[in-house]
Amino acid sequence: MPLMPSLLRTLTASAAVLTLGAPMALADELLSVTDIPPVHSLVSMVSGDDAEVALLWTPASSAHSIALKPSQARAIGNASLVVWIGPELSPGLEDQFTALAPNARQIVLSDVAGTLHLAFREGSLMDDHDHGAPAAHDDHDDHDDHDDHDGHTAEHHDDHNHSDAAYDPHMWLSPENALIWLDAIADAMAEIDPENADSYQANASEGAARIKAARDAAKSTLSAVQNRPLATSHDAFQYFEKAFELTLIGALSDGDDAAPGPARLAELRDHLAEEPPVCILTEPGTDARLLDAVAPEGTPRVVLDPLGSDLPRGADLYPALIEDLATRIADCATQ
Repeated sequence: MPLMPSLLRTLTASAAVLTLGAPMALADELLSVTDIPPVHSLVSMVSGDDAEVALLWTPASSAHSIALKPSQARAIGNASLVVWIGPELSPGLEDQFTALAPNARQIVLSDVAGTLHLAFREGSLMDDHDHGAPAAHDDHDDHDDHDDHDGHTAEHHDDHNHSDAAYDPHMWLSPENALIWLDAIADAMAEIDPENADSYQANASEGAARIKAARDAAKSTLSAVQNRPLATSHDAFQYFEKAFELTLIGALSDGDDAAPGPARLAELRDHLAEEPPVCILTEPGTDARLLDAVAPEGTPRVVLDPLGSDLPRGADLYPALIEDLATRIADCATQ
């Protein structure tokens, strides 16, 4: 599924991947490998200046077609730590990490205890303006203290494929998940590199404060539009929607971004005619013709990039992404 155009891009061992611009780390140095920019940002927050962080993201591939070059395989082979969302987002990476980095510590963020999982939503209409049903149970209203790390098991929906994922993998769009993941990253780095353990833990605490500040700023920005009806081209934002109590009334495609059929288009068109949205959330590369077919004429649209592809790489990207999404939605919804 391309979860969005050019969502995941192939690995590279060049300076474009090693975002600090440094040479590739030696085998005895802590090199962390990450999959997408928001995850790279979280790992960079924790690593500070004590570790190298590589980003497995370039402009040319999708989540399901990552073909590694020899240099890219060597980059993974040098990793001490691999941090990625998991096979629900990018199944092609799982075997590669297992084969090429068998001795690396691996954090599958979707498996970290306490992570909120939301089930894929079915159909073009959001029942009762649902903010996303948890795939297991949702007890993550506030993780400021990080005390509740109960594990979750996602429910499976055997009648729908969703690329074999049991739940929506866009889970980095929940700031509460990001806060939980910081702790897991810091603990792993401390085990791998005990000499800098105190630094990693301090960096994680500082990063958590930055994420909380961004979360609170986003809540303030969105407070005036929480009850205003929104529609989306791709149901990729339900973690963000739930975190900030937004009201989504319809989606052109489900979370797996499968092309909508004629019946779905007709259903959504009729619904939006009865309850016009104040803004339609789109992604880079969304086919405007499909939106034209369902959206009332003149409905404002805003382009949102869940990866923050246009934001500067590094530790600042994640909090900037949360605030950027909030600002764009609020500006669109108040036109």
